[in-house]
Order: sequence, then structure tokens, then C-alpha cells
Amino acid sequence: MATDEKSAAKPQKIHRVRIGLNVVVQIALLFFLALMVNYLGFEHYTRWDLSRDKKYALSDKTRRFLDSIKGKVRATVFFSPSNPIGPDVQALLTEYQYAAKGKMDVENIDPERNLSRAKELFDKYKVVSDESLVILDYDGRNKTVKASEMAEVDQGNPMMGEQPKIAAFKGEQAITSALMDLVEGKKNVIGYVLGHKEPPVADAPPSLTPAMAADAGARSPISVLKTVIENENMKFQELNLFEVSAVPADLKTIMIDGPQYDFSDREMKLLKDFWEKQGRILLLLDPSAKTPKLNAFLYELGVKVNDDRLMAMVKTGIQEMARVRDVLGRFLPDSPITKRLAEVRGVFVGGTSSLALEQDRVRAANVRLQPLIQAEKGYWAETDYNTTDEAKLQADAAKNSGVVLTIAASIEKGGSADERVQANSSRLVVVTNASFIQDSAITQDQQALDFISGSVNWLLSREQLIGIAPKVPRTLAFSLDDNAMRNLRWLILVLLPLIPAVLGFAVWWQRRR
Repeated sequence: MATDEKSAAKPQKIHRVRIGLNVVVQIALLFFLALMVNYLGFEHYTRWDLSRDKKYALSDKTRRFLDSIKGKVRATVFFSPSNPIGPDVQALLTEYQYAAKGKMDVENIDPERNLSRAKELFDKYKVVSDESLVILDYDGRNKTVKASEMAEVDQGNPMMGEQPKIAAFKGEQAITSALMDLVEGKKNVIGYVLGHKEPPVADAPPSLTPAMAADAGARSPISVLKTVIENENMKFQELNLFEVSAVPADLKTIMIDGPQYDFSDREMKLLKDFWEKQGRILLLLDPSAKTPKLNAFLYELGVKVNDDRLMAMVKTGIQEMARVRDVLGRFLPDSPITKRLAEVRGVFVGGTSSLALEQDRVRAANVRLQPLIQAEKGYWAETDYNTTDEAKLQADAAKNSGVVLTIAASIEKGGSADERVQANSSRLVVVTNASFIQDSAITQDQQALDFISGSVNWLLSREQLIGIAPKVPRTLAFSLDDNAMRNLRWLILVLLPLIPAVLGFAVWWQRRR
């Protein structure tokens, strides 16, 4: 019995080596896990822009362009601390660095504090402006983006103590446009066909008023589109087919925007010769204009322009209906032009006709047709569009409901149906509405601009640049009617002061008890 108690009281041998190894292994595992977490967080991360207007989120087009860059970009920022857009520019360039994935370096220099470094770079890049700016350097070429190009600033009234305010920050548009100029070098030229009463692409020249003061000329009806095109390293060049013996060789793409008169036989020959030599054409038709020769050219390629107008009946009251001709179109996902706009809706104001795509008729000629935009449900194609007989229109609407109506299509001859295969081909985009790209019709959502940009980039074989373009932020404004102002007044003068009064009374009553 005593022996058993003695053996039970004998202490256990401590395995110090085993415990030490266990502690070392645990520390090593914790150290390894910490390294893995840091590595994964540094190399594989996701960024979210939770701001209301997505101020710091780069557009799809900019990200795709940065992915296509082969070399390395160096951005040098010369902004004084007093410049109101300085923090926005730095935050924006940080987003560029993340999106470029190591292909962009950014150096921030305060020209007021680091004078020697600023002077060195100013001499290198031949900078003569004292304005805050960003210098972009790529493959030995450089371009300067000034602060005035990146924002619209409301200077306010200094006499009243008002500080400058940023009305619209356009940094992404300016910087991406400059990068495209640097990377691509020479601008892509688009021939803008004139001579058939198309909208002018150039602003009217200034004139003198009776008081001999300069009066700015009228702006081009497509000035917004022109700005978007120029921001993507492209430019319009006026082209009058009456004045040339052939489409100039440096024009790989031409745009025909709503001609009011038909083309002559000679012009049609130049247009067909251009098409057969792997030309690229953007054709916007005005259905109210009679252009049988242009329509016949499209018919040869398998696209029939129907003599009709798209209409829809919409409710304007409890029992009231109205007929509208503005078409709500839906972008289709099956084309590289519109797949990034898939299922987005855009408004096509004015008259629009339907297209019939006859693929079987042109398949043997290696011509491929692809619908791009279809009208939403509820529209019908009215052939008797000048009638005022409401009963007939309502009967036609009921009879033709549910019919799929195409209003834009792409045509490609030659090449390959596989997007991954780069092969020369003739390309054409046709839309049966020409007014949707005009300044008066473009909405804040910019679907028309994104569609035309995608069409032009597809025509120029720049598929990597097809995407949703950056949008210009606008100042948020609230418009209150008299009733809303009255409610707001009661809220401020009565309800808000009443809340702390009630809480105070409740506390006093509780303590009194």
C-alpha cells in the first residue's frame, strides 16, 4: 500500500524538448499564416467605391485601355496645395496605379517646396506654364494635362468671401484621352460626309454684332459627340464626295449622319468602291428622308430598310392613352459593340423605322448580319404612319403587338466570325435614327454616346477600347415645389425643436417621480 502511494506521488517527467518544438511549430505556423494573409491581401484584393456618384471608380473603357498597354507610364504631378482639385487628382491617379497593375508610376511634386526637382523636370519636358498640371511620359513621348482641362471650377465671388468650388471634375476623361494619344501616337481619322444637308460637324465661325463686338457662332448640333470622339484619340475630317475622285486612303472609316438627300450615282460608286476595299462605314438614316440608292446598297448586303415608323401607345392618365414615336431601344448582348451595354435601354427620339435582316440571302457572299438594338415590347411598325385615323392605328397596334423590331444592325463582309481571329474585312453599322446623337437628345446617362463610341471603335478594329465611357459628374440639385417648401419649413421650425423638448420633458418627469 505504501509502495503504491509512493509511486503515485512521483512527479511526471517533463518533456521540455517536445514542448519547445511544439511552441516553435506553433510560432512558425502563426508566422506563416500572417505572411500568407499579407501576401493575399497585397496581391489579391478588391476595391469598392462607396461614394454616391462613384467619383473615384474608373470606367470600364479606361480599365480595358490600361490592360492593353504594353509599356510603362510615368505620371508626374505638379499641384500646389492651394489647388482645389489636387486631392481629387491624387486619388484618381492612385486608382490608375491599381488598375494598371504595375504599369504606371506616379510622382507627386509640390512646386512651391521642391523647387530644384520641379525645375529639373520642367526643363526636361519643356514646360512653360505656371498652372498646376500632370505630365504623362510613355515610351519617350510626353503629354501635359493642365488642371483647367480636368475640372470646371466655379470661382465664386471673392468679394463676398466665397471660395472656389468644383462644378465638374473631368480628370478621368482628360488623363485617359492623353494616354491614348501617347500610346497610339497618330490620331485615327473619321471622314464625316457632307453635301446632303447633314448636321455640320464644325462650329459656325464667329461673327460681328452691330456694335462690332465678337459674337460666338452656333455650335455644331453634335458637339458633345465630337468631344467624346476626340477624347478617344480620333478626329472628324469633313469629306465631300463631290470633290474627290476616291475616298482618301488615310480614311479607314467614314460616317454618314442623316442625309436629307440621296447620293448621286457617282457618289454611290465611290461608296461601294470604298466598301469593297475593306472600308468601314457608320450609317445613320433619317427615315423621313428619301434615300432609295442608300437603301438599295444596304439591300444588296442583306438589310432591308422598311418604309414604316415605330409607335407605341402609353398611358397618360387613368383612362387616357397617347401615341408616341420616341423609341425605347434595348441593346443586345451578342455583338462586341453592345455586349457591355447588354440589356441597357436608350431613347431614340424622333422618327425610327424598322430593319429586316435577311441573312440567308447573303450567306454565300460571306456577309454576316447581327442585330444590335431592338425596340422594347409594346411598339409596332406602322406603314400608314401619316394617317390620322385613330381607330386604324389602334387596330394596327393590336394586330402587330409582339413582333420583334430591329432598329440597328452590323454588317461584316469577309474576315472571321470568331472575335479572337484578326482578319481584314469590310464593316458597316446602320441605325434607322439620326437624331439620337444630337446634343438636344443626349441624356445624362450617355447610352447614345457609349453606343456610337463602341460602333466607331469596332469599325476601327479597336475592340479593346469598347466599353462604358467615363461620365462627367454633375452637381446634385434639388428642386422643391411650394408644397415641399411648406413641409420643409414645418420640419425645421417645429418638428426638429420639438424632439429635444419632448425628450427633456420625459427626463424631467422621470426624475420628478
